[in-house]
Amino acid sequence: MTPERRGIGLSGTVALITGGGRGIGRVLGQALADAGASVGLIARSASQLAGSVRLIGEAGGCAAAAAADASDPAAIEHAVADLQDRLGPVSLLVNNAGIAGPAGNAWDVPAGAWWQTIEVNLGSAFLCTRLVLPGMTARGAGRIINITSNAGVLLWPQVSAYAVSKAAMIKLTENVAAETRRSGIGIFSVDPGLLPIGLSTAALAGTATPGSAEARRDAWIRQQLADGHGAEPASLTRLIIRIATGDADELSGCHLSVHDDLDTMLAVTRHQPRPDVYRLRRCQPAGADCASP
Repeated sequence: MTPERRGIGLSGTVALITGGGRGIGRVLGQALADAGASVGLIARSASQLAGSVRLIGEAGGCAAAAAADASDPAAIEHAVADLQDRLGPVSLLVNNAGIAGPAGNAWDVPAGAWWQTIEVNLGSAFLCTRLVLPGMTARGAGRIINITSNAGVLLWPQVSAYAVSKAAMIKLTENVAAETRRSGIGIFSVDPGLLPIGLSTAALAGTATPGSAEARRDAWIRQQLADGHGAEPASLTRLIIRIATGDADELSGCHLSVHDDLDTMLAVTRHQPRPDVYRLRRCQPAGADCASP
């Protein structure tokens, strides 16, 4: 982003991003800092966090980091408190921490790994939301963005833990949005699309054991990207910036995607007689097959 555009829109915003050490979290941290936000980053890897903070600082942005497992209640509470002491009250939370989880039939995958996926993906979003909402509601302002997935909307067999965790995050979004509707808070679910970064990195590396469920999942991801069904990080950052600046507040509680026309969605919502009538229902084209990694 050019210097003359830096700081437009989010000056005074304190953004907290989980999973901020690499991938989507790092890209979003850089974009939000470019737009003027002070960015707090949380991830398990201190070295990766240091890299994100360095990149943001080198570009002239403001960032701080705290290493913690976002699914650990005590650790995340300490990390959030530390970052708020250093940066100020959180006005934007991006729940991005996540893992792909085990691949295979639901009855074949290890139960512990299945539940861990729920705890990391859904549990971290729940914990962080609980920590920042009291301050947001007291101030009568704030936004929370849950990074979800098309896997939470459509059929993605062989990755049940991941799909179920994302579906639950979408429902968490809807419920918390309804509970905070009169508090000036906006809550959003955002599908970033299939990106060539983040969780897709392992698939692109092709290191899974040949013939395994993980290898079949990774091959499907590679094919989707090769066929042009993926998304670009720039599309995600544009959507997140628009949400962060308040452009999409009328869609609080909705599941949004980088593939959606946000302006059209806003126009439709403004013509609804009641604010709770409109909800995005992602539909497949007639005759389309379900996703099948």
